[in-house]
Amino acid sequence: MKIKLTQFIYSFKDDLRLLLSISFSVFLFILFFQPFPLEKFDFNNRLLFVAGLAAIVFLFMVFVRFFVQWLKQKYEQSTPESGLSSFIGGFIILALCSVSFAFYMRYVGSVSISFFIMLKVVLICLAPPVALWQNDTFKELKEQNIRLLQEREIIPGKVDKQEDDYLTKSIEIISENSGEHLNLLISNIAFIKSADNYVEIVFKEGLVFRKKLMRNTLKNMEQQLSPYSNFTRCHRICIVNTHYIEELSRNYSNHWLTLKGFDERIPVSIQYVLKLKESL
Repeated sequence: MKIKLTQFIYSFKDDLRLLLSISFSVFLFILFFQPFPLEKFDFNNRLLFVAGLAAIVFLFMVFVRFFVQWLKQKYEQSTPESGLSSFIGGFIILALCSVSFAFYMRYVGSVSISFFIMLKVVLICLAPPVALWQNDTFKELKEQNIRLLQEREIIPGKVDKQEDDYLTKSIEIISENSGEHLNLLISNIAFIKSADNYVEIVFKEGLVFRKKLMRNTLKNMEQQLSPYSNFTRCHRICIVNTHYIEELSRNYSNHWLTLKGFDERIPVSIQYVLKLKESL
């Protein structure tokens, strides 16, 4: 409870500087541009009268912002997003300031209230909530940017971890009749090709590509390799490891893949071209 109160006071302390700046801006605008008839006042009384208007803006902004911040602290988990709360708070500030300005000018400054005067009152009182909304939007975007930068720093670590997992994981390929077993690192399998009732597994052993025929179906192999996103079907008779792909080529009628360090072309069906491009 004590920590939350300290955080609340600290956050409101930053708001206080902003509210003072907005109130002072309203004071200067009314004093120099004189949107209301103030000729009956001498200079000192005019300063006091305009300061009263600025004080009204300041007090209502403090009240509304204090109340909104208190609600956010009390109902931290269920408070609506800041966009809605800023809009509601801004509308309350506009309404309270406009009414208070009218009463203050009529009964303190003896200013005759007309439609034109009230229009100027509303426009002046609209400036503080707009300034607060812009500040809240900028603050929210700044926080989002900080979060994105933090996530950006974390992502390379995750990618490195996935790469390490990819390099160290192995798979046991079992023939259809369970008569043969082949243990290979996932990173060493280049592609698997159907050969009638067999599959041809092409894998890298050191710097050399080797081939192994096993009695199995390409469909079974696809199911075994499904947990690994780097394997994709490129043809009805072929599954390829995308990490080995060097280039996707085509001529007027055919597509094919060139693998790193491998001389043979890997056929690509037109129905798999789009999916293959997405995985590259």
